[in-house]
Amino acid sequence: MRAQALPVWVLSAVGLAAAWFPAFVRVAPNRLLTGEALSPHAWLLTGGWLLIVACSFVTAPAGRWVLALLAWTGVAGFPLLAGADARDVLAHATPFTRVQPGAGFWLGWLAAALLLLDRLRGMRKPWQAGAWIAALAAIVAASALGAFDGLSLVREWQAQRAPFSAALGEHLRLAAVTLVLALAFGAPLGWWVWRTGRANGALVGTLAFLQTVPSLALFALLIAPFAWLAHAWPALGALGFGGTGGAPAVFALLLYALLPVVRYTVAGLDAVPADAREAARGLGMSRAQLLWSVQLPLGWPVLLAGLRIVAVQTIGLAAVAALIGAGGLGRFVFLGIGQGAMDMVLLGTLAIIALALVVDLLFQGLLALTERRA
Repeated sequence: MRAQALPVWVLSAVGLAAAWFPAFVRVAPNRLLTGEALSPHAWLLTGGWLLIVACSFVTAPAGRWVLALLAWTGVAGFPLLAGADARDVLAHATPFTRVQPGAGFWLGWLAAALLLLDRLRGMRKPWQAGAWIAALAAIVAASALGAFDGLSLVREWQAQRAPFSAALGEHLRLAAVTLVLALAFGAPLGWWVWRTGRANGALVGTLAFLQTVPSLALFALLIAPFAWLAHAWPALGALGFGGTGGAPAVFALLLYALLPVVRYTVAGLDAVPADAREAARGLGMSRAQLLWSVQLPLGWPVLLAGLRIVAVQTIGLAAVAALIGAGGLGRFVFLGIGQGAMDMVLLGTLAIIALALVVDLLFQGLLALTERRA
């Protein structure tokens, strides 16, 4: 009982601290200043977290469901409270006033989300997925009704809607091209490593070493050679191939993506039982037929797990590509840092996090579907 309730107590303590000490929202005269701290819902949130602590002592199976429902209410309700605060403040403020979610909001919302994740653990997959989809649907529905229009983050997005859409498209293109190239080059390299038995050879060692190079340093190192290539072959420059832009960014992202694809390809091929390979050879299959008809179908779930890691990693690393002119959502992060505008930083950062989560969920669904068919 104590071991099961410990996460609830810890997260409730975090939620109680967030209700009283950091600001739930901050009211600033404009987008560049920090503003005044407000915590208008301290007692309401305190009561909610104490109720969660009380329910943690219920040992019946219904207790888990009650805690999950309370956590779900927090996940969906925290944004609504912040939106209501923004609407009340802006009703009596100047047009330049910004209402920013404070540290108390983010800490409390994170505690509620982690509590929901903990209470859903062990339940059936449809219930887990349904709870998160319902929370997302509630937030989206409230947003469509204008519940969050007063928050500074939403106002920043409304002001940057066209550039944001363009940056999102650039970010997705960088990630998609990198993923396709990683599969096209990494899977054959993985097969070669598996075939020759050189799992710890120079190729894998070099790819592992590249993982230790900081992303910003690698992007910077590629500027000079790519600029030289564009100068030496003007046709490449005419196609947009140069020291800055998408070409060096994709190449750097590809270098980071190759190691997971190679290793998971080797692991997927190793996962095929030796008896299955011997049986296929006994049926007269050639090496190519064995690969395409037996090894790839049986090893595909493992390779797909590697592609999932590559996709999420690439979406995060692509933010740095904005520094060499490749565009993407990282542009908002670095512009916001340069201007001291935290709303712009949050807009880019939260969009990258949300995009990574969506892609991860898509790959998880595809992986579950693949394993079920297998």
